[in-house]
Amino acid sequence: MSIYLPDWDEQYHSKHGAVVEAQHVYIGMGLHHVIAKSDIGDPLSVLEIGFGTGLNAYLTVLEAENKKVVVNYTGVEAYPLSEEEIKAINYAEMLKTPQHLFDAMHQAPWEEEVSISEYFRLSKRQQLFDHIVDKDAFHLIYYDAFGARVQPELWGEAIFLIMYNALKIGGVLVTYAAKGSARRAMETVGFTVERLPGPPRKREMLRATKV
Repeated sequence: MSIYLPDWDEQYHSKHGAVVEAQHVYIGMGLHHVIAKSDIGDPLSVLEIGFGTGLNAYLTVLEAENKKVVVNYTGVEAYPLSEEEIKAINYAEMLKTPQHLFDAMHQAPWEEEVSISEYFRLSKRQQLFDHIVDKDAFHLIYYDAFGARVQPELWGEAIFLIMYNALKIGGVLVTYAAKGSARRAMETVGFTVERLPGPPRKREMLRATKV
């Protein structure tokens, strides 16, 4: 499901299949890519920009369980969903996967580290993205901010410099976006950027590596 934000005429996830897009962009092109790198061991540290519905975190905890990889996951969200909105989300039913893992993520208190499973530890931070000050902390960033149409400030050099600084050397940022302006902003702050095949109905996406 997607949550619609009428003030911005924007959805939390693509109309064309939130789960399919998230699995392709963040799990396939992000998590699997980083796990496959021989120089990264446990635990794997992931930062999500835009915790939102918890879909990306839920897919990650499922994949951590499947691959027996320990993941320390930090989800940053400036405006958390309400309890009513969370109750309306049916990802576990759609995927036929454990509801208790999804519930545990949303019931976890903010600003604390909580063990969701043997392989997944979650920290949720209510924070503006441009207030992030982590340095050399993460192997992987899921950049799932709202699009440039509604929040252009989240696709410029200043925010991508914050992301660059938050990654370890060799760390990777993946995003559904493919705009040339975003790619150029990433390259300006030091990223090496790849254009990759996008999810269904999107021609391309971007993966950026801190070298």
